Amino acid sequence: MKAIVLNLSAWIILPFMDAIAKYLSSELSFFQITWARYFFTVFFTFPFMFLFFKNQLKWTKNPKLQFYRGLSLLLANICFFYSISIISMAKALTLAFVAPLITTSLSPFFLGEKVGLRRWFAVIIGFLGILIVIRPGFIEFNFASITSVGTGCFYGIYLIITRKLHSTDSPLLTLLLTGVVGVTIASFVVPIVWINPTIVQWSWLSLMGIFACLGHILLIYSLQYADASKLAPFGYFEIIPNIILGYFLFNDFLDYWSFLGLFIIISSGLYIIRREYNLKYSK
Repeated sequence: MKAIVLNLSAWIILPFMDAIAKYLSSELSFFQITWARYFFTVFFTFPFMFLFFKNQLKWTKNPKLQFYRGLSLLLANICFFYSISIISMAKALTLAFVAPLITTSLSPFFLGEKVGLRRWFAVIIGFLGILIVIRPGFIEFNFASITSVGTGCFYGIYLIITRKLHSTDSPLLTLLLTGVVGVTIASFVVPIVWINPTIVQWSWLSLMGIFACLGHILLIYSLQYADASKLAPFGYFEIIPNIILGYFLFNDFLDYWSFLGLFIIISSGLYIIRREYNLKYSK
């Protein structure tokens, strides 16, 4: 029960980070917002680890994988923050839910896992759900919808690398290094698009970092009380506070077709998660 509470708390907190990013995107570059998300995440995570988990502050055993993990999450965040600057948070997150489908599709090649016919069928159905949300040819083409799918693709790669790192590096160290990789790479580009934030904007950016840090720490703690496969379905809960915040703060709401696509995508993802769980524990 403790694991579920911690996990759901994280998925309630993280949409507030997205809402701040969307709010600031009308005044600041989405890339600058992405940089700030990483900068303040590292700014708050490092003291937390130094005070409470100093023994985990050590060099990684897989620096190359940590770099690729950080890069993939950075690209996912860039895509997502760009998307929500154009389209609703709910639609962007719906399309980003393609991540488990990507993970399943790539796992035979990168993790050596066997994917059965039923899971491949679920992947195909999930991608049909994506097409229903985007509806190419029926509505005006929107690049932000494509980058939302890109968010899920990069996040799916991030999940695959996370599985590889699970047995070697501690989750908190991985969180810190992911932030360090992200802010280092982003710092080379952000001067090009930099707009001097006001004191109020700096406050919002730092609060965004606090939400990101707190949300991911709660996710890490939840995994200490339950297996990741058991908690995976709760990740879809994020869409509820996402829809609520989008509606009340930005007057955004999903249309009927998007709700249908969301239902299909989540159903496919839940089936894949359940199937993987059954295969894992039936051995």
